[in-house]
Amino acid sequence: MEKPQARSQIVFLYYHDLQSISSFYEEVLGLELVDDQEWARIYRVCGNAFVGIVASSKGFHQPQEKNAVLVTLVVDDVPGWYEYLLKKGTKMLTEPRYIEEIQVRGFFFEDPGGYTFEVQQFLNPDIVGIFHPQA
Repeated sequence: MEKPQARSQIVFLYYHDLQSISSFYEEVLGLELVDDQEWARIYRVCGNAFVGIVASSKGFHQPQEKNAVLVTLVVDDVPGWYEYLLKKGTKMLTEPRYIEEIQVRGFFFEDPGGYTFEVQQFLNPDIVGIFHPQA
């Protein structure tokens, strides 16, 4: 039997107040809302990669005080993203840095619901084509 294929990917994050967090995803991150299910909203990050936000009153999981989830946004302009998010008043967890052993540049920030995000750029030429495809 041949393995069935996945066609896209969605990461769902859970929040107590869906309305207030929606503005962060729409106005700060600038993500496109592709499906509004009232108690869940799905945003396109790029291509077939999505992030969904879910109201705790209806979701499968409940928000946690400390989340062990990291959402990484792969970008081509780490400093530009850092300055943009800083000006938007985003809670920054680190400054941009280069990690030589894995050849990436990036930084971490926290969304208003306590989830950690990473903004990262791959710099290894053998890996760049996988995570930074030409648009």
